[in-house]
Amino acid sequence: MHQTIIIEHLEPEIWPWCKIEYESISKIVPKENLWFTNIVQENSSLESLGKVSKQSVINLNLKNACILDPDAPKTLTPKEAESFEYFIIGGILGNYPPKKRTKVELTNKLKNAEVRNLGKKQFSTDNAVYVLKEIINGKELKNIKFQNKLTIKINEIESIDLPYYYPLVNGKPRISEKLLTYIKNKKDF
Repeated sequence: MHQTIIIEHLEPEIWPWCKIEYESISKIVPKENLWFTNIVQENSSLESLGKVSKQSVINLNLKNACILDPDAPKTLTPKEAESFEYFIIGGILGNYPPKKRTKVELTNKLKNAEVRNLGKKQFSTDNAVYVLKEIINGKELKNIKFQNKLTIKINEIESIDLPYYYPLVNGKPRISEKLLTYIKNKKDF
């Protein structure tokens, strides 16, 4: 992979859930190809995962960049993916229904970047990166299998529905074990 993946952190803090997803991303993308921007918090502990910048990607004046926005009219293809140097993904803990934060906080502000989608469904940040890497590696979106929504059983009575789109890896939805443990141990949602 020669492209740089930029995660523009768009939450007020680096919540534990964000950190877990960012760690998951670091297992998909080599450290030298992974940037975290808009990290205003000191000692974010993200330095071990990739390059960290306090600056927003909006101020970096990148050339040949592509924002991945579910609201974009065009879907990213493997052929197009080869031509971009930077891919920008919003580090957002998603809402359901989606609030189109990527469009508001990135697409509308970065006028010099191309905009593509990875389909119209909402992914977790790490799964957006996973799907992007599959496309960069030559796989068409239509050839990637997905599961819509994931139910996590907490105990005999409780379960939590995650209303996002999950790529299937070996027939199972892709979600990090660390995130599953975090969700099962979290006291409130």
